[in-house]
Amino acid sequence: MARYIGPRTKVARKFGEPIFGADKSFEKKNFPPGQHGLARKRKKLSEYGIQLKEKQKAKAIYGIQEKQFRKLFDEALRLEGITGENLLKLLECRLDNVVYRLGIAPTRAAARQLVSHRHIVVNGNVVNIPSYLLKANDIVGVREKSKSLEVIQDSLSGRINRFPWLEWDSAAMAGKFLQKPEREEIPENITEQLIVELYSK
Repeated sequence: MARYIGPRTKVARKFGEPIFGADKSFEKKNFPPGQHGLARKRKKLSEYGIQLKEKQKAKAIYGIQEKQFRKLFDEALRLEGITGENLLKLLECRLDNVVYRLGIAPTRAAARQLVSHRHIVVNGNVVNIPSYLLKANDIVGVREKSKSLEVIQDSLSGRINRFPWLEWDSAAMAGKFLQKPEREEIPENITEQLIVELYSK
């Protein structure tokens, strides 16, 4: 299935929360999308439906498809600790996510594009794979000839250092991925246990 490139507000309305951040359009129409909106009588979701919706929400937030999501889940299953938390930690280790978290790009979709177009370096080497998983102490920066790009400059002008697992050097336009974040440090509203239950069926 191709990646969804339509209106993000429509997706947020489907899940009933602004999953992509502040959204004025969502505030005006915070009811499900569709011709009848609030008037539509929706049946109560089954247990499976609730679990599936949570997985779809996580995939929408991080902008990845089922194949990659399942691959990360299988990896999380092999790691020590709680599988659901391991899954979210691995999602946070993705290069496109870290570029977004560092403030180099305004959205994860924009971060994915910057990575794919070879504007991002990891430990001094160009990496154009958005799903690349970072390790502790990896340095993620902007390629020298890309530092003047307007989209990067605009995004960095409003950046706030909010995440304790990342360290930013504004002079070098690079950040260090210190470690995998703890679950309580990840701000996304995802009930990861529901995803584990779904895949365990």
